Amino acid sequence: MDKDDLMIFSGSASIKLTEKICDYLMVKPARGEVFKFSEGNTFVRVLENVRGRGVYLVQSTVFPSNDAFMELLFWIDALNRASADSVTLIMPYFSYAKGDKKDEPRVSIRARVCADAIEAAGADRVVAMDLHAPQIQGFFRVPVDNLYALPVLCDRIMELKLKNIVVVSPDTGFANQARRYASRLDASVAIGDKRRTAHDEKAEILEVIGDVEGKTAIVVDDFTISGGTLVDVSRKLEEMGAAEIYAMVTHGVFGEGSMAKIDDSPIKKLLVTDTVENQPEEFSPKIEIVSAAPLFGEAIKRIHDRDSISSMFTD
Repeated sequence: MDKDDLMIFSGSASIKLTEKICDYLMVKPARGEVFKFSEGNTFVRVLENVRGRGVYLVQSTVFPSNDAFMELLFWIDALNRASADSVTLIMPYFSYAKGDKKDEPRVSIRARVCADAIEAAGADRVVAMDLHAPQIQGFFRVPVDNLYALPVLCDRIMELKLKNIVVVSPDTGFANQARRYASRLDASVAIGDKRRTAHDEKAEILEVIGDVEGKTAIVVDDFTISGGTLVDVSRKLEEMGAAEIYAMVTHGVFGEGSMAKIDDSPIKKLLVTDTVENQPEEFSPKIEIVSAAPLFGEAIKRIHDRDSISSMFTD
């Protein structure tokens, strides 16, 4: 890889992650700037010569989601108008991925609308992490690489040398990925039965299917916002006789009030990656951040060198 040819820009929602990615690749972040005007307008400016270059933009879309997403579009447009040869969007957390289907009348498929906007702005490729549903890749007509936090999260869990592990999925939707975690950790699997009745970020855990008594339970999920599901399933696991309860989640979004819930729960430690870095609350001592920068850095390197990305996740 020619490091002199590698240009990685950061949006305002992913400054720290971009620095870690650049540290991994041993390059300096490319220069740009963002202004917010008093009425709420966002202005971005590219401060490098990108003409004829393949460039990478790192920007999560949360806190605040709409502002971060609009800024992302403006960056893509600015880089294209500055004559970049290609723009690869590194979108660590895609907040609107939750709107991936029309499951009730007269609602928008928000993830599809966002995908169309990203393409219209001029992105040539998208790299994300643990998208909420596999079909989201099909919403784009440009290539989409969906990375998995599983390697870095499992490596950290193995460093803790926990015994007699059972991996717990809070619902059937994450069951297949939970089995991959279990395979990596050489553990058994249990699955929660979750019911959601409204759009208020609250769900009810009815039961957990599987043997957890006397075991170290590790709850896994793609994201958490209120912490409610993680806390509810941890309490159910405690009732069922789990010896210790840990959790690991790719995207720790953590809205207001989430830390109090986690502090008051049976969860001993919650591992999250650094795909989200603008959380409104100070982290609980139970939270440990595991950086996903090596995964994004390696993906950028392989895209730049035209190597395989899927081989990064071959067991």
